[in-house]
Amino acid sequence: MSVSKKKRVAVVFGGRSTEHEVSLSSAINILKNMDRDRYSIIPVKITRDGRWMLLPDVSELRDVDDLSTKNGPYLLIGDPKNRGFFEIRDDGKGTAKFYRFIPVDVVFPVLHGTFGEDGTVQGMLSLADIPFVGAGVLASSVSMDKIVMKQIFSKNQLPVPDFIWFLRKVWSSSPEIISERVEEEIGFPCFVKPANTGSSVGVSKVHKRDELKASVDNAAMYDRKIIVERAIKARELECSVLGNDDPQPSVVGEIIPANEFYDYEAKYISEHSRTVIPADIHESISKRVAELAVQAFKAVDCAGMGRVDFLLETDTDRIFVNEINTIPGFTQISMYPKLWEASGISYSQLIDRLIELAEERHSDLRRSKFRKDLLER
Repeated sequence: MSVSKKKRVAVVFGGRSTEHEVSLSSAINILKNMDRDRYSIIPVKITRDGRWMLLPDVSELRDVDDLSTKNGPYLLIGDPKNRGFFEIRDDGKGTAKFYRFIPVDVVFPVLHGTFGEDGTVQGMLSLADIPFVGAGVLASSVSMDKIVMKQIFSKNQLPVPDFIWFLRKVWSSSPEIISERVEEEIGFPCFVKPANTGSSVGVSKVHKRDELKASVDNAAMYDRKIIVERAIKARELECSVLGNDDPQPSVVGEIIPANEFYDYEAKYISEHSRTVIPADIHESISKRVAELAVQAFKAVDCAGMGRVDFLLETDTDRIFVNEINTIPGFTQISMYPKLWEASGISYSQLIDRLIELAEERHSDLRRSKFRKDLLER
């Protein structure tokens, strides 16, 4: 394919969230697995302070360290008549000036957590009228907020663990009242989580009331909303979903964490966590998990991709939907691409399909009228 025929794909990674490093790990794998005969790849890093930066040619980006340390000119985005980025450079006199325009066909956001997976970037890309991989504003925002997500799941008759939630401000003023609620309504052990983080950042398992304060204080460092869930003695299952209006599930996999639960260390640091693909479960359970994964995907109006996490209660075989991730990890150990590989779709084929789905969804959205011209009245 000639250079002029290549699809121009901007892979956007990094970001301001606590999952900046995880994003870099996902991004380097996507960059390595994109077909360079098919795509003209534009690597864009969002720095920790939120500035968008064009990195060198993708051939110069060999590992996570390159993504972290290499810098480039800053970019602006936002003009729907010119889909792409405006490169800004210093004129040598302390003034930023327009240097060139970089057209883009599709953006592939590889951003985990706040200011990337929560609908903020998706809203900006929608305003700029640029097709992008993954969920739109609504699905991204409600899926990022564990409280709203579980409320939507419950409304759609999807089974979720018992939970309560409260504001950081309320905890600060009434910790004893909240502690009583947790003990009476949820019990111990339980999980304490910030409502809007991923990768288990700020998450603690609490075994008794004496441990509750430290765990809530820790979660409150990351969000103004705190959720407390009943801890279920369970196996951790995951199912990947791919598609737009007619999403399809992958095979079901199981996570066997190195630690008591699948915390940040167990996910990204420890070498002792294991995955089993396909999961060693009864066919009827696997089928039900796949059905629930698609239902969860549709409940939040997700698009493109999603990984749905489940708890299989060991004593009863009851299945609970734990959460949906709208930008699942793409690291070497991430379940989303591994589950699809086990389902017959390679990493590079998965990237191709996600880009196709992004363009398909964008075309469908553009069929809707956003204004009513005077001549139509």
